[in-house]
Amino acid sequence: MGKVIGPGSLIADITGFAPHLPIGGETVKGSAIRFGPGGKGSNQMTAAHRAGSDARIIGCRGDDVLGQILKKHYETEGMSEEYVTVLPDGETGGAFIEVDETDAQNRIIVVFGANEQVTRESVLAAEKDFADCDAVLTQLETTVEAVMATKELAQKYNKPFILNPAPYDNVPREIFQGIDFVTPNETEAEGFTGIKVDTIEDCREAAKVFFSMGVKNVVITLGVRGVFFMNEKEELFVPALKVKAIETTGAGDAFNGGFATAIADGLPVETALKFATCTAAISVTRLGSSPSMPYRHEILALMEQEFGITL
Repeated sequence: MGKVIGPGSLIADITGFAPHLPIGGETVKGSAIRFGPGGKGSNQMTAAHRAGSDARIIGCRGDDVLGQILKKHYETEGMSEEYVTVLPDGETGGAFIEVDETDAQNRIIVVFGANEQVTRESVLAAEKDFADCDAVLTQLETTVEAVMATKELAQKYNKPFILNPAPYDNVPREIFQGIDFVTPNETEAEGFTGIKVDTIEDCREAAKVFFSMGVKNVVITLGVRGVFFMNEKEELFVPALKVKAIETTGAGDAFNGGFATAIADGLPVETALKFATCTAAISVTRLGSSPSMPYRHEILALMEQEFGITL
């Protein structure tokens, strides 16, 4: 079992389902509303945990109703909360998610709350686990100082550092210097590189911009089309698997958690991309974000079925 660690957002999801998403001023009668654990960081670490990693998240939440949803989730999953700080007067982050039942697409409003209290000190307090981890994973739903401290420790102990630069934010470009893997989707890739990503050639050009910022390997997720990988020596494309999507919330998080697990396991990049693709494919066939993450035996079965790979 590999160990994956990094700071990440702890957010409770409030999800509403409707036949179509409302336009401005419109009220739509929904079919259901659900509360559950979420947040890019928590989703990704849950995905990594279920995929077979010892996943350690560094984060903050409040001691409130939404915080209890996350607490129960970690207890049920058996995930470590050693580096989860509970702020007595803090407000747990929340996400308001609208899901279109026709095509499973979604719209999301995120309120970060206590996630903005994850500091450099929060990360440095976990140094002993960086020292013996197998991969480092983080996103942009906490703070820039936390991401920079994470990169510092990953480089200090020579651990592969994966940055999912989501959601897009106008962060200092030096944040990318020395990153081992950057994993944006098309929108995030365009935001950081200025290149609209529609074609494989667009992916190549965007990757070159990331290289100029100091990134070593670029992974661009392309939704239902698949995933593009490039470094200075090779290029790969793995098509998405055809599944019946029920809810796409958390698909990118599933991919990142699966990818981090595969890298922590020491798998070749192409195999890691396929492992992550299977993780994401299963997740969209289920409701919820963290609850939709698949277990290792399910991922391995799909790997063998779709790619003929036995691990």
